[in-house]
Amino acid sequence: QVQLVESGGGLVQAGGSLRLSCAASGRTFSSYAMGWFRQAPGKEREFVALISKSGSMTRYADSVKGRFTISRDNAKNTMYLQMNSLKPEDTAVYYCAARFNWFNTPKEVDYWGQGTQVTVSS
Repeated sequence: QVQLVESGGGLVQAGGSLRLSCAASGRTFSSYAMGWFRQAPGKEREFVALISKSGSMTRYADSVKGRFTISRDNAKNTMYLQMNSLKPEDTAVYYCAARFNWFNTPKEVDYWGQGTQVTVSS
């Protein structure tokens, strides 16, 4: 069992930056591939970024590539999402996710955080 808690969301102007954190407790953090998903009002939850157990591999949605950076610190049991050049269309609830194996879709996720709101004003 893994418990995930996100933090760092908030209100920011377009072009600004935010850094989200996901703190994990429970079973060994480094045993899990981790990721970020987001869900805007009236839309389905979508993939944002993934990172492998060691942090050596990452993958990004095309919509955030070059603007967002996913990272993790296994010594601190924490994953991060650095978001730069934010756009109004990035507005959503951002969820931390974990799975023992690599994953790509929300259906594959084993554990979810409660979500943190990110709002980008124009």
